[in-house]
Amino acid sequence: MQIVNPATEEIIKELKEDDEQSLNRKFKELKSAQQDWQRVPLGERIDFLRKFSQLLKKNIESLASVLTSEVGKPLQQSRNEINGACARIQWLTDNASKYLSDEVMIHEQSLTEKIVYEPLGVIGNISAWNYPYLVGVNVFVPALLAGNAVMYKPSEYSILTGLEIEKLLNEAGIPQNVFHVAVGGRGVGEILLNLPMDGYFFTGSYKTGKYIYGKVAPKMVPCQCELGGKDPLYVADDVADIKSVAAGTADGAFYNNGQSCCAVERIYVHEKIYDKYVDEFVKEVQSWKIGSPFEKGVYFGPLSRREQIKFLQIQVDEAIQKGAKVLLGGQAVSGKGFYFQPTVLTNVNHSMSVMREESFGPVIGIMKVKNDAEAIELMKDTEYGLTASVYSSDQNHAETILQQINTGTGYWNCCDRVSASVPWSGRNHSGFGATLSHAGLRAFTKPKAYHLKG
Repeated sequence: MQIVNPATEEIIKELKEDDEQSLNRKFKELKSAQQDWQRVPLGERIDFLRKFSQLLKKNIESLASVLTSEVGKPLQQSRNEINGACARIQWLTDNASKYLSDEVMIHEQSLTEKIVYEPLGVIGNISAWNYPYLVGVNVFVPALLAGNAVMYKPSEYSILTGLEIEKLLNEAGIPQNVFHVAVGGRGVGEILLNLPMDGYFFTGSYKTGKYIYGKVAPKMVPCQCELGGKDPLYVADDVADIKSVAAGTADGAFYNNGQSCCAVERIYVHEKIYDKYVDEFVKEVQSWKIGSPFEKGVYFGPLSRREQIKFLQIQVDEAIQKGAKVLLGGQAVSGKGFYFQPTVLTNVNHSMSVMREESFGPVIGIMKVKNDAEAIELMKDTEYGLTASVYSSDQNHAETILQQINTGTGYWNCCDRVSASVPWSGRNHSGFGATLSHAGLRAFTKPKAYHLKG
């Protein structure tokens, strides 16, 4: 298996891919070790994960370098991701005792009723390449805290990072057979679906999530799918500072090259401020540098996957054929690496796939609307339901709009953010289940009720 640097197209490393025999061996080791891990006191499990976070911080420069080399995100964004993962680990470890300890519901003279949160067992975690640390810790950290063993399959585009995670977990004190990495692509994922896991947690596309859900459903085990989005953003006519709103929302659309499930994917702007907003938006994006992700000051590195260039080009060309105007970009960058120009389209509408299908790249359509009612109608016109954003000077105004949009997350005067203290969840084609918050900690447990009389 060849690991390719998306900025240079050079082979970084070759790895031996797992096969059915090696995965069966790893699964048996996980199954055997999980019971002992479950018996480790929760306080000790918390200490191990805190040590893991400390090791991430200690090794941040080398880890960021590995991440940048294999997925192409600018080095500072790689550092940001690792620091963000540490912040999430802190919340999860700080709150694990509160939400995973036994919970006494009734304690009367002769009767005690309590809930015990038992681990699921062996978790299959099929993860994503765009934010391997952030997406990863959402799953394997609470899973380990709850007493589960984890078979972690990083994307084939971020395997080196997955192996670094495994190494540091072991260094932090997590037993070797409690966390294993499955190395490989789609075929390895298929083998994992056939193993008798006690739960499956997937992050990726709707198409793959639907397949996984159907495949594991007969096992009657928990399955959570964090899938994509076509996240809308509305800029109302009462925003106080159009320039700063344009800058913030441009970052929401283009950070990590737009390769984020919660990136802003379509923008609606009230006609009264539309021209000023678009002008400021384009100026902001033009100020950002494209280049080697290891070069200081670079905002746009390469896309992580070569095939995404063709997909984005098809989206842009189709929009142009249907009347869209290209204000910026519109095509791949010539030369080495998987680069695509940051692209801003106007005169867009919902007959174009760029406004309906997830782009997952540095492409955004900006559409003029007459009023809130039109914006709401367009925001709701999607099969996805991950996030929605409203920019307005009035919180009640924004919340009234957000309450009408069927998404797992709503933003007022912000976008493209995730916090460990609240659930991260999708609706419709954006998936189901929740990670993070108390819901995410308990997602890796099966509650048992005790009725104790005497």
